[in-house]
Amino acid sequence: MTGRRSAGLLLHRRTGPAAEVLIGHMGGPFWARRDEAAWSIPKGEYGDEEEPLAAAAREFEEELGLPAPDGPYQPLGEVRQAGGKTVTVWAVEADLDPDAVVPGTFRMEWPRGSGRVEEFPELDRVAWFPLDRAADKLVAGQRVFLERLAGLSGG
Repeated sequence: MTGRRSAGLLLHRRTGPAAEVLIGHMGGPFWARRDEAAWSIPKGEYGDEEEPLAAAAREFEEELGLPAPDGPYQPLGEVRQAGGKTVTVWAVEADLDPDAVVPGTFRMEWPRGSGRVEEFPELDRVAWFPLDRAADKLVAGQRVFLERLAGLSGG
């Protein structure tokens, strides 16, 4: 394998005329005051020894604290992000209560150079958005997955 790889699950549902997707606002101090282009599909990195879909399900559970929904999983392909990471995503139709999420955490030195290590949630909140609003919320490199989902589901 060359370069870093990440895999995730994009939950979608239809509660009215428009499809909605579940995305998460990235946790930690870098994203705290941002909203537009500061959300992500629940995903995470994996190594050579793990199958991408298994990694997507594992990362979903690690980031949201809830088991990945049962399939079927629809492949939305992969995208190479500006930083060089390749992201692979599957869509799965499921409902999930954002209030039930218990996010995983990560640790980092904060403030940088202080010697203090703080713990932050991977995702500090999750929410359902119609596809058009989700496009404004998602980081730019993941927006193509919304277009691909709309193509599969008819929007």
